[in-house]
Amino acid sequence: MRKHVYGRQFKRDVNERKALFRGLLEALVLHEQIKTTEEKAKAIRRDADKLVTKARKERLHALSLLQPDLSHHAVRKMIDLIAPRFEGRNGGYTRVIRLAPRRTDSAKMAVIEWVEKRAETAKISEKGVKSKTKAITSRTSEAKTEKKIPARKTAKKAAVAKKTPAKKAKKEAK
Repeated sequence: MRKHVYGRQFKRDVNERKALFRGLLEALVLHEQIKTTEEKAKAIRRDADKLVTKARKERLHALSLLQPDLSHHAVRKMIDLIAPRFEGRNGGYTRVIRLAPRRTDSAKMAVIEWVEKRAETAKISEKGVKSKTKAITSRTSEAKTEKKIPARKTAKKAAVAKKTPAKKAKKEAK
């Protein structure tokens, strides 16, 4: 009997399960949002929160605490970029959003992401958004007005333009 045993097995042995969770956690840290099944998202949510808590405590000590679970790039990103976002928050660092079932096997799908977004995207004022949209629309209108000619055609036209005066000069000389 499995009394008082916590965790999900996913029909995998211990090593396979650890590798699965490690891969999902690393993808979450590097991409900041992953799409997976709802059960896997709920299973790694607890571990992701623990990683953020470890990264927030001490900078140098956090490096050695996180290295068994994440790659070097993921550890650096966790310590430098992700952990500082959650300085004022005590737990609840991740969010699980349910999606439509997967078409092939009707598995419940979900997106797991960090609650706090990046500083650049979160703190854009309305004026900044308007100016960015104006810049984008002006660039697209300029691109529509300019007629783009492929490089091959322009090269051929240039070659033809060079040959025509020479041919005319030959004809005139005769």
